[in-house]
Amino acid sequence: MTRTRLTAAERGEEVLRAAVLAFGESGYAGTKTDEIARLAGVSQPYVIRLFGTKQQLFLATVQRVCDRVEQTFRDAAAEQPDLASLGDAYHSLMTERELLVVLLHGFSASADPAIGDTVRARFGGIYKLVRELTGASAEEAREFIATGMLLTVMAAMQVAGPKPFTCDWSTEILDTLDG
Repeated sequence: MTRTRLTAAERGEEVLRAAVLAFGESGYAGTKTDEIARLAGVSQPYVIRLFGTKQQLFLATVQRVCDRVEQTFRDAAAEQPDLASLGDAYHSLMTERELLVVLLHGFSASADPAIGDTVRARFGGIYKLVRELTGASAEEAREFIATGMLLTVMAAMQVAGPKPFTCDWSTEILDTLDG
Protein backbone atom coordinates (compact mmCIF):
# COMPACT_ATOMS: atom_id res chain seq x y z
CA MET A 1 0.00 0.00 0.00
CA THR A 2 1.35 3.41 -0.94
CA ARG A 3 1.18 6.07 1.73
CA THR A 4 0.77 9.61 0.48
CA ARG A 5 3.22 12.12 1.86
CA LEU A 6 1.65 14.95 3.81
CA THR A 7 2.44 18.56 3.03
CA ALA A 8 3.96 20.84 5.66
CA ALA A 9 0.56 22.49 6.06
CA GLU A 10 -1.11 19.11 6.67
CA ARG A 11 1.61 18.16 9.15
CA GLY A 12 1.12 21.54 10.82
CA GLU A 13 -2.58 20.72 11.25
CA GLU A 14 -1.66 17.38 12.81
CA VAL A 15 0.74 19.12 15.18
CA LEU A 16 -1.95 21.65 16.17
CA ARG A 17 -4.45 18.85 16.87
CA ALA A 18 -1.83 17.13 19.01
CA ALA A 19 -1.01 20.42 20.73
CA VAL A 20 -4.66 20.93 21.71
CA LEU A 21 -4.64 17.51 23.36
CA ALA A 22 -1.26 17.94 25.06
CA PHE A 23 -1.72 21.54 26.24
CA GLY A 24 -5.26 20.68 27.33
CA GLU A 25 -3.89 17.86 29.44
CA SER A 26 -0.78 19.46 30.94
CA GLY A 27 -0.97 23.19 30.33
CA TYR A 28 1.67 25.48 28.91
CA ALA A 29 4.35 24.96 31.53
CA GLY A 30 3.76 21.22 31.87
CA THR A 31 3.80 20.30 28.19
CA LYS A 32 6.98 19.47 26.32
CA THR A 33 7.27 19.84 22.56
CA ASP A 34 8.58 16.27 22.31
CA GLU A 35 5.26 15.04 23.73
CA ILE A 36 3.37 17.02 21.08
CA ALA A 37 5.71 15.65 18.41
CA ARG A 38 5.09 12.09 19.59
CA LEU A 39 1.31 12.60 19.51
CA ALA A 40 1.55 14.09 16.00
CA GLY A 41 3.89 11.36 14.74
CA VAL A 42 6.70 13.77 13.86
CA SER A 43 10.07 14.66 15.34
CA GLN A 44 10.51 17.36 17.96
CA PRO A 45 12.89 19.34 15.69
CA TYR A 46 10.16 19.29 13.02
CA VAL A 47 7.68 20.81 15.47
CA ILE A 48 10.17 23.57 16.20
CA ARG A 49 10.82 24.06 12.49
CA LEU A 50 7.07 24.49 11.91
CA PHE A 51 6.27 26.73 14.88
CA GLY A 52 9.57 28.17 16.11
CA THR A 53 9.20 27.88 19.86
CA LYS A 54 6.92 26.18 22.36
CA GLN A 55 5.46 29.61 23.12
CA GLN A 56 4.63 30.19 19.45
CA LEU A 57 3.06 26.73 19.25
CA PHE A 58 0.99 27.45 22.36
CA LEU A 59 -0.14 30.76 20.89
CA ALA A 60 -1.08 29.02 17.63
CA THR A 61 -3.03 26.48 19.68
CA VAL A 62 -4.89 29.18 21.61
CA GLN A 63 -5.61 30.96 18.32
CA ARG A 64 -6.97 27.71 16.86
CA VAL A 65 -9.26 27.15 19.84
CA CYS A 66 -10.54 30.74 19.74
CA ASP A 67 -11.09 30.45 15.98
CA ARG A 68 -13.13 27.32 16.66
CA VAL A 69 -15.28 29.06 19.29
CA GLU A 70 -15.85 32.03 16.99
CA GLN A 71 -16.74 29.85 14.02
CA THR A 72 -19.12 27.84 16.19
CA PHE A 73 -20.84 31.09 17.19
CA ARG A 74 -20.96 32.34 13.59
CA ASP A 75 -22.50 29.07 12.41
CA ALA A 76 -25.12 29.19 15.17
CA ALA A 77 -25.93 32.83 14.43
CA ALA A 78 -26.38 32.04 10.74
CA GLU A 79 -29.25 29.78 11.80
CA GLN A 80 -30.63 31.96 14.60
CA PRO A 81 -28.79 35.11 15.70
CA ASP A 82 -29.59 35.07 19.42
CA LEU A 83 -27.83 34.25 22.66
CA ALA A 84 -29.76 31.02 23.16
CA SER A 85 -28.47 29.65 19.84
CA LEU A 86 -24.92 30.65 20.66
CA GLY A 87 -25.30 29.05 24.09
CA ASP A 88 -26.49 25.80 22.54
CA ALA A 89 -23.53 25.93 20.18
CA TYR A 90 -21.11 26.43 23.08
CA HIS A 91 -22.67 23.44 24.82
CA SER A 92 -21.74 21.38 21.76
CA LEU A 93 -18.08 22.31 22.28
CA MET A 94 -18.20 20.71 25.71
CA THR A 95 -17.88 17.32 24.03
CA GLU A 96 -14.31 18.40 23.22
CA ARG A 97 -13.20 19.18 26.77
CA GLU A 98 -9.59 19.73 25.69
CA LEU A 99 -10.60 22.82 23.69
CA LEU A 100 -12.12 24.48 26.71
CA VAL A 101 -9.25 23.49 28.97
CA VAL A 102 -6.76 25.05 26.53
CA LEU A 103 -8.65 28.32 27.02
CA LEU A 104 -8.22 28.02 30.78
CA HIS A 105 -4.52 27.28 30.39
CA GLY A 106 -4.24 30.34 28.16
CA PHE A 107 -5.85 32.48 30.84
CA SER A 108 -3.56 31.10 33.54
CA ALA A 109 -0.42 31.58 31.40
CA SER A 110 -1.32 35.22 30.73
CA ALA A 111 1.35 36.54 33.10
CA ASP A 112 3.69 35.90 30.16
CA PRO A 113 3.31 39.15 28.17
CA ALA A 114 3.09 37.54 24.72
CA ILE A 115 0.54 34.99 25.87
CA GLY A 116 -1.43 37.52 27.89
CA ASP A 117 -1.65 39.99 25.02
CA THR A 118 -2.94 37.30 22.67
CA VAL A 119 -5.39 35.78 25.15
CA ARG A 120 -6.81 39.14 26.16
CA ALA A 121 -7.24 40.19 22.54
CA ARG A 122 -8.93 36.93 21.57
CA PHE A 123 -11.22 36.87 24.62
CA GLY A 124 -12.23 40.46 23.90
CA GLY A 125 -12.83 39.49 20.28
CA ILE A 126 -15.17 36.70 21.34
CA TYR A 127 -17.08 39.12 23.58
CA LYS A 128 -17.41 41.65 20.75
CA LEU A 129 -18.44 38.90 18.31
CA VAL A 130 -21.23 37.78 20.65
CA ARG A 131 -22.55 41.33 20.78
CA GLU A 132 -22.21 41.79 17.02
CA LEU A 133 -23.90 38.51 16.09
CA THR A 134 -26.81 38.82 18.52
CA GLY A 135 -27.29 42.52 19.17
CA ALA A 136 -26.93 41.73 22.89
CA SER A 137 -26.42 44.59 25.31
CA ALA A 138 -23.16 44.81 27.25
CA GLU A 139 -24.92 43.36 30.30
CA GLU A 140 -26.47 40.48 28.32
CA ALA A 141 -23.14 39.68 26.68
CA ARG A 142 -21.37 39.80 30.05
CA GLU A 143 -23.87 37.34 31.52
CA PHE A 144 -23.54 35.10 28.46
CA ILE A 145 -19.73 35.11 28.71
CA ALA A 146 -19.90 34.53 32.48
CA THR A 147 -22.13 31.51 31.94
CA GLY A 148 -19.76 30.24 29.28
CA MET A 149 -16.85 30.58 31.69
CA LEU A 150 -18.81 28.68 34.33
CA LEU A 151 -19.42 25.89 31.82
CA THR A 152 -15.74 25.95 30.82
CA VAL A 153 -14.65 25.56 34.44
CA MET A 154 -17.23 22.81 35.00
CA ALA A 155 -16.01 20.99 31.88
CA ALA A 156 -12.42 21.27 33.16
CA MET A 157 -13.53 19.74 36.48
CA GLN A 158 -15.33 17.04 34.51
CA VAL A 159 -18.70 17.76 36.14
CA ALA A 160 -20.15 18.88 32.79
CA GLY A 161 -19.63 17.56 29.29
CA PRO A 162 -19.17 13.96 28.21
CA LYS A 163 -19.20 11.36 31.00
CA PRO A 164 -19.38 13.89 33.83
CA PHE A 165 -18.84 13.06 37.46
CA THR A 166 -22.19 13.69 39.09
CA CYS A 167 -22.33 16.13 41.98
CA ASP A 168 -25.50 17.51 43.53
CA TRP A 169 -24.30 21.09 43.08
CA SER A 170 -23.25 20.60 39.46
CA THR A 171 -26.53 18.96 38.52
CA GLU A 172 -28.40 21.83 40.15
CA ILE A 173 -26.37 24.43 38.22
CA LEU A 174 -26.74 22.62 34.91
CA ASP A 175 -30.49 22.23 35.46
CA THR A 176 -30.83 26.00 35.94
CA LEU A 177 -28.96 26.58 32.68
CA ASP A 178 -31.13 24.17 30.72
CA GLY A 179 -34.39 25.55 32.08
